[in-house]
Amino acid sequence: VTSATIGRVIDMGLTDPFNMGGAMAPAAVDTIEAHLKERNIDPSYYDLIVTGDLGQIGQEVSMDLFKKHGIPISEEQYQDCGLMIYREGQPVLAGASGAGCSATVVYGHLLNRMKNGEFKRMLVVATGALLSPLSFQQNETIPCIAHAVSIEYGGEQLT
Repeated sequence: VTSATIGRVIDMGLTDPFNMGGAMAPAAVDTIEAHLKERNIDPSYYDLIVTGDLGQIGQEVSMDLFKKHGIPISEEQYQDCGLMIYREGQPVLAGASGAGCSATVVYGHLLNRMKNGEFKRMLVVATGALLSPLSFQQNETIPCIAHAVSIEYGGEQLT
């Protein structure tokens, strides 16, 4: 782990708990943008930037926000851990929890790929929502947050 960026709470006023990806995407993009500015780097510094779990809708919202903010991230470089759990065409739109999807995909699949030399630098952006059954029943908005961790592997033993 070479660096980390603590996100800030972003509340876009959404209240639909069935659109968690759409609610969390602005927080993820905000954290990625802050991380790039803090480190004074371009997104191309990373071989892979992953979020979890924004699902299809959240990933599309993120790509739109990247374009709007002038952040050049390609669809190949930016992926979502929730979407990586399932095969294409499977009837799901999201994986589950942002923290759960990020941990499952990063600590297993992606670190193994990194260890095998497929890439050397990865930015992991775990997403979360400050939501409860009670806040939903009270029709409150869904504040969200995301934190980023940069993982770099130069070929030495990874344990």
